Amino acid sequence: MVLATADPFLSSPLKVRYMLPEKPRELLNGLLAHLCHVLLEGDHAASHQRSCHPHTPAQSGLFTSFNQDVSNNCLVESDRLCHSHKAFQQRGLMSGSEYTFKVVQLFLSSPLIAQYVSFHIAAGHSQLYIRNFLSCARCVLRWWQSKPGGNHPSFVEGLEWLQTLGLQVADQLPRPSKDPKGLADAVKWMSAPRLVHLIHGDELQSQDQMQQLGVTVETSRDMHDAALAAMTFSHLPPVRLSCIRSLVVPAYTGPCLHPDCKEPSCEGNRLSITSESPLLMHIQLPHHKNARKWGKVVIEFDVPSDLAQLLHTYLGAPRKALLEHHLLIGDTCPYVFMDMHGRGFVAAAVLTLYWQKWLVSRGGVPMNPSMCRQVFVDERQSNSATAGPSNQGAAKVMGHSVKQWDKWYDMQYHPRLAQNAVDGMQSWRAAMLQSHPPAAPDLTLSSALHCGHVLVSDSEESRYQSCCSDSDIDIELD
Repeated sequence: MVLATADPFLSSPLKVRYMLPEKPRELLNGLLAHLCHVLLEGDHAASHQRSCHPHTPAQSGLFTSFNQDVSNNCLVESDRLCHSHKAFQQRGLMSGSEYTFKVVQLFLSSPLIAQYVSFHIAAGHSQLYIRNFLSCARCVLRWWQSKPGGNHPSFVEGLEWLQTLGLQVADQLPRPSKDPKGLADAVKWMSAPRLVHLIHGDELQSQDQMQQLGVTVETSRDMHDAALAAMTFSHLPPVRLSCIRSLVVPAYTGPCLHPDCKEPSCEGNRLSITSESPLLMHIQLPHHKNARKWGKVVIEFDVPSDLAQLLHTYLGAPRKALLEHHLLIGDTCPYVFMDMHGRGFVAAAVLTLYWQKWLVSRGGVPMNPSMCRQVFVDERQSNSATAGPSNQGAAKVMGHSVKQWDKWYDMQYHPRLAQNAVDGMQSWRAAMLQSHPPAAPDLTLSSALHCGHVLVSDSEESRYQSCCSDSDIDIELD
């Protein structure tokens, strides 16, 4: 869409900047910004004909918007903030084009955002896609708040509306449930045994080719891919892809490459060699998704011997051959794994496409590498799980807790619990049938007289006559 392509705050433009050279990118941004400017002017003209009732998306009718006056106040305030070119330069935007401000101003128009959300709903896009856009819109508003005059109440109301809209999207468009069978039918799933056999076979093949053909660019790339696949699955509980992408080689001695790291002594996510003979390798991951939540606890462990040998072999002559092929001699690329151009997998999407292409070339399916975490948890939580690591320890290496297995990664959690309960009821029922029922209570009245009860007999029938101990009322029992 126009907004997602032209604005520097969204994740989508990264693809445009990566693919287009500098001059065409500026022309494209200018053209798209001009088109957005025309739409914005039309939105201003139409706003005078609308009532002041909140605007709702056309397709859904589910969402609320803050008042049109609030949206206009945001636009007026932003116009005042960026009136002069000098003020614009002080804002520190990435582009010097005046149209860029018009694009940023589009996020201040609640009707336009509502229409954009309605478009995605009508197109059947996922709630995650829409919520990512709304999250970006909140970032833009917070950016406006950081500028002089950004304390206008309209910005606060706009942030509250975007937050409410995101919650409504999550409530009205729940994520579709996934299961291994459905993913396998869609050719997006591989079982754990099949995936382990495929990765192990590729390890053996890459080593055989290295011995037979020697160190070439092709055999070095195969060794690299085998090491990358072995790090993703099979030897270790599936480590987060962000940790694999940011893993630096043992020879790297520079500062931490994590963009948000402020620790002067931090070495970053690192693969280190503890001992050459016997070969011992160690991985430490201070930067992972839950590092802040865990109190900066570092995920660290010794590398299994088979994986350590594979990594050690790759980090020698094969990696050097790849660097020489890409004209990146020495420590130019500090990361363990690199793309087809000799650069680190800085973008997650690049690693995903690379891994999928490799998996298909080895006879697999185009499965997302992050799906390896679901594959692993599915096997560990199944009723036929084999002996392996403890769930708590595996979850720590994966960078989360066992509770998150049930919530996010175990796609058969609910049906398996239900089926196990039904199966267990059959043994419970059999146990109930085999147990001896207690003897029925004897309801026959004792012949011993108490409380003055008297048995009265006739020639035709017998009847009991009873009375309460302290009452003259007689009750006849049939």
